[in-house]
Amino acid sequence: MRTRKREEVNYWMSYADLMSAMLMVFALLLTLVILDYKELLDKKEKEIKQVVSVKTEIIKALTEQFKESNLAIEIDQQTGAIRFPGSVLFSTNSSEISPEGKQFLNEFVPKYLDILLQERFRNEISSIIIEGHTDNQGTYNYNMKLSQDRAFSVLSYIYSDEFPTFTVKELSQSYITANGRGFNQPLKKANGEYDPDSSRRVEFLFRLKDDEAIKAIQELVEE
Repeated sequence: MRTRKREEVNYWMSYADLMSAMLMVFALLLTLVILDYKELLDKKEKEIKQVVSVKTEIIKALTEQFKESNLAIEIDQQTGAIRFPGSVLFSTNSSEISPEGKQFLNEFVPKYLDILLQERFRNEISSIIIEGHTDNQGTYNYNMKLSQDRAFSVLSYIYSDEFPTFTVKELSQSYITANGRGFNQPLKKANGEYDPDSSRRVEFLFRLKDDEAIKAIQELVEE
């Protein structure tokens, strides 16, 4: 009987030792995983800061360039999008750029593109988008077509023989696209009410190469 009890004790001691060893291995693996994950997060956080820094630099440069300008523009300090009323370029229900609108673009576009496509930033830029927006009067199809026609009219004019030559004109063709958004992105007044006048607008905005990746990383980190 004593021999059997001793064997049982030895068996359970061996099993306990095995479980302890397995727990230690698991704890070690978990620690390694946590360290690797933390290293990955630290790396991604550094990438986020770098991209945010570039965007901040671009917005600062744009703000500095146009702060003394008489042009009717608004710079979004979060995204860097530049907005101006559609009436600056077009008559109501028209996609033909007015003479005043052409003069506006002659002054605005070269300065804008010279900043974005300077050597410091050009490798960070993924695309530059001209967007047309309308108010909500009329049908969806009508406003979508009008906004697209207006955006394309601006693009066509910039690369026409009529437009003045500027330093990065040829280079910019690899970056610029034109889109119409109809009335899908309305703007509001300070009190939260819909603002049809502000909603009728043209925007110039830029995307950085890492914007989408950084957005995904931020969502992951914030979970």
